[in-house]
Amino acid sequence: MQLTDRKIGFIGTGKMGESLIRGILGAHSDIKIYASDVYEPALERLNSELGINVSTDNANTIGNSDIVVLAIKPQILKDILAQIREQITADKLVISIAAGVPVSAIEDELNNDARVIRVMPNIAATVAEAASAICTGTNATAEDAEVTLEIFRSLGSAIQVPEKLMDAVTGLSGSGPAYIFPIIEAMADGAVYEGLDRASAITLAAQTVLGAAKMVLETGMHPGELKDMVTSPAGTTIRGIHVLEESGVRAAFMNAVIASAERSKELGK
Repeated sequence: MQLTDRKIGFIGTGKMGESLIRGILGAHSDIKIYASDVYEPALERLNSELGINVSTDNANTIGNSDIVVLAIKPQILKDILAQIREQITADKLVISIAAGVPVSAIEDELNNDARVIRVMPNIAATVAEAASAICTGTNATAEDAEVTLEIFRSLGSAIQVPEKLMDAVTGLSGSGPAYIFPIIEAMADGAVYEGLDRASAITLAAQTVLGAAKMVLETGMHPGELKDMVTSPAGTTIRGIHVLEESGVRAAFMNAVIASAERSKELGK
């Protein structure tokens, strides 16, 4: 069955839920999407802007959907699962994007035959450049995994990993955009300090990050090799690299990923 033949329901339309909805519709404009939330103004806005079916009743969304995406905060997930348990039948594929919550915790709250897949996407789904990873539950089939990968590959890149690695994924790509936004701002600030106007500085900084990332992905070269291509002896770039090394930038980024992964583990307990 093609993805466009599926009906996808979203429980929760917060920042990540809305980003996924917009990304999916951007890639598959004819797909049927249903969404439910307690916050009616958000539902009304999504209905007006995107034409999706909205409701304050989770049962209505689930009843109309083949695939149910749990786009809700980890702290309230258990309560929501208790409310929707009877509606989640074996013919429904459940996809959870709740950070840190293991598949087993979701399965424990649902019926024994529930098909569950856990996904860690990121906010770049809004512009179809998300980095996502999935892992499968006890009853999820190979087809379920392929459908889920198809959904999230329409929003960027998606890979399948063992669940034990999902906390690392959360620390890296799940939280990663928030690490990069301040870097773009800081690079632009440096250029503004040197006289460049703010708008031009942000454009150049953002495009620089985008271009560097694209080179890593498309050339297959190690980031260190690419760095060496830019750093000529006694040049401007190596002086900048020296300052970054003195400031401990590498360690700071490593520590940020590790700290985020550790928090993901805490949320899963």
